[in-house]
Amino acid sequence: MSGYADVAKIKTQEAADEYFDDLVGRMMAKSGKSREETVAIQRANIGYFAGYFDPKTAKRVWRLFRCAHPIFGTNYPGSGEAFAAGKKICEMS
Repeated sequence: MSGYADVAKIKTQEAADEYFDDLVGRMMAKSGKSREETVAIQRANIGYFAGYFDPKTAKRVWRLFRCAHPIFGTNYPGSGEAFAAGKKICEMS
């Protein structure tokens, strides 16, 4: 597996842990960041990316990878809530 979309295919904790350890190792080698920092970045990235999946898949990914969407947490927002959050972020910029 090589991309964030691959996490949607993962069904077991063992497979998730193996994927995550490999991902963190590759990203540490590329970035030179510490394991702690890389883990935090990759959990945020996976949590965000899972928001593009259907609710059932997103919730499974969040559970298996012990992560959450950086804005919505582990709640799957409706379109109105997502739009309002995006608008709020734009207004803060």
